[in-house]
Amino acid sequence: MNRDELRAVQEPLKARYREDPESAVHPVSASAVFGEPVTVEVPSTAGTVRAGLHPAAGGDGSDACSGDMLMEALVACAGVTLHAVSVAFGVELRDVSLRADATFDARGTLGVDRAAPVGVLGTHVVAEVSTDADDATLARLAAATERYCVVGQSLRQPPTIEVRRRAPLER
Repeated sequence: MNRDELRAVQEPLKARYREDPESAVHPVSASAVFGEPVTVEVPSTAGTVRAGLHPAAGGDGSDACSGDMLMEALVACAGVTLHAVSVAFGVELRDVSLRADATFDARGTLGVDRAAPVGVLGTHVVAEVSTDADDATLARLAAATERYCVVGQSLRQPPTIEVRRRAPLER
């Protein structure tokens, strides 16, 4: 897709969202059900993913790790965003690869040390590209990608988690 094609697709959307801001709010969701031993099954567009404990928390490594899945969602979002931003800026990027990395302290998630953080730390995304663009342009692409990456921006605020009793089934 080139810049003109991207604009042709996005301009009517932008106009509608300017005119009717509420029409710009779209739901995103995921669901899961418990599996065995200590896993959840998460349906996705790519098929069902079984997520379980990381080996550092007692898993055997045979199930997907939710921390890795978070990094996958982040690198996917950053990649799509970078691609769209580079097209919008008219910057040709070739041979692009992206990687997202972070760490987590198992003491926090296992409750070993209340002072240990719970969550991924030091999250960093690197995109390596072949391009004729100068360093200033690459810095602008990075800044715009960071600004418009939905998953990256979502990591700035933790989610609320609620556990509630399911209403009994009527017979």
